[in-house]
Amino acid sequence: MSQILPSGSPAPDFALHVTPDQTVSLSEFRGRPVILAFYPADWSPVCGDQMALYNEILPEFRKYGAELLGISVDGVWCHTAFAKDRKFHFPLLADFEPKGAVARLYGSYRQEGIAERALFVVDKDGMIRWSYCSPVGVNPGAVGILQALEELER
Repeated sequence: MSQILPSGSPAPDFALHVTPDQTVSLSEFRGRPVILAFYPADWSPVCGDQMALYNEILPEFRKYGAELLGISVDGVWCHTAFAKDRKFHFPLLADFEPKGAVARLYGSYRQEGIAERALFVVDKDGMIRWSYCSPVGVNPGAVGILQALEELER
């Protein structure tokens, strides 16, 4: 398992494609919390369940003013089809070229060429306030994310 960036680390900025001609950067969300959900692959059963759960509880994340970004090494076309099929209401970012560059910055890239199932809650100032790496075959759920967002409110 990778050594992911711990709580208290500055979140490395990045810009990744959300569509073939549009990128999203972490710095665009300065001033509000961001949930980064790295996951191994579109269409895998655990990833599908995990992202569907987050999609379902998106209103809970939004209560904290938080933005959710899903990130994997899949390309934008794969993400587009996956998001459309699953009716996701949050962006999936393609950490595709150079492959896994952002996952590497966060310590969540695996030797076999996929991202770990790693979660980060980044505060409004760009600091990681919570991070967690789940075994690749296990859906980490959302309890840790919600607790971290609640902590930010204190």
